[in-house]
Amino acid sequence: MNNNFKMVAKTLFGFEEILAKELRNLGAGNVKEGVRNVSFEGDTGFMYKANLCLRTAIKIIKPIHSFSVQGENELYKKIYDMEWSEYLSVDTTFAIDTTVNSDNFSHSLYVSQKVKDAIVDKFRDTDGFRPNVDVKFPDVRINIHIHKDHCNVSLDSSGRSLHHRGYRISTNIAPINEVLAAGLLLLSGWDGRSDFLDPMCGSGTMLTEAAMIACNIPANINRKEFAFEKWEDFDEALFEKIVESSLKKAREFSHKIIGYDKAPSAVRKAKENIENANLSEYITVERKNFFNTEKFNDGPLKMVFNPPYGERLNLDMEEFYGSIGDTLKRSYPGTEAWFITSNLEALKYVGLRPSRKIKVFNSHLESRLVKYVMYEGSKKAKYNKPE
Repeated sequence: MNNNFKMVAKTLFGFEEILAKELRNLGAGNVKEGVRNVSFEGDTGFMYKANLCLRTAIKIIKPIHSFSVQGENELYKKIYDMEWSEYLSVDTTFAIDTTVNSDNFSHSLYVSQKVKDAIVDKFRDTDGFRPNVDVKFPDVRINIHIHKDHCNVSLDSSGRSLHHRGYRISTNIAPINEVLAAGLLLLSGWDGRSDFLDPMCGSGTMLTEAAMIACNIPANINRKEFAFEKWEDFDEALFEKIVESSLKKAREFSHKIIGYDKAPSAVRKAKENIENANLSEYITVERKNFFNTEKFNDGPLKMVFNPPYGERLNLDMEEFYGSIGDTLKRSYPGTEAWFITSNLEALKYVGLRPSRKIKVFNSHLESRLVKYVMYEGSKKAKYNKPE
């Protein structure tokens, strides 16, 4: 008997292809890429596994109903007519997240209010009591998406965004989002088969995500809670089985993962977060200024980092990006270096030609993930030819 149903995994722009690949590798069926989302099919156990294991998903939502809608009265009626007792009880708290792209509805908050009214009125009419709204910590989070004259109603199985991994307790200014870090690593082709360096590691997010990929540790193993754990039909035994089975797929890692930062506070915070993720045995963090360092190994080296940018630090961009290029040329032969920047103008100061540029977004900032290959045996930029 097939108990599969459709789900949608939301992601960041530019990560759709790697999220689709993650889903196929996990065993999802009927995987289809959208814009900032990937739809797929699986059963309840797979929904648990997707939340636990996917590195580039922000949310996993479960569509439960869809209909055409022209205006607020029709929206109210069609929401009211749904069998809400399958998903909620009078003792359940709920919240509504709404996205609207329609000429028929101008304001998402108004749509949320209308949906809330329909749900509580239904319970009041059938049970004599109504469930309460809890915006911060609801038992059930309902997702409403209206595009033109079509409405999709879904249950949010994740709750808080899946970038809240649960290991990060200390942060610096504007730390990189965990999903963004994991996505950049996967886009770079990081697979744990060489030594790894983050030369400007901040609070250690890139290092932690790199170690979890290298060891095949589930992305959200340290997370305290998923929304589906509060659902009426939550199967705790099945979830524990999924966690146990996913942890058995972890593998040993025999290379080095090293992080540098010149700020003592960043080094301390990175170490705290890495320890909190139970990954201290795989990662070393040292107080060093990247521009004064040399490659620490003889073999191939993978480097992925998020340099500080002008919006949050007062930097001389020309000098700073020039120093990145000079350090790579001078001290890092046999290195594949990737970094993300939202300062597209500053890239020309690196003095090297990137062999790849991938468009991504860092929060709201359009950015590029760029790749530089430093060949063994030559320190000249002319050897850094495009692939």
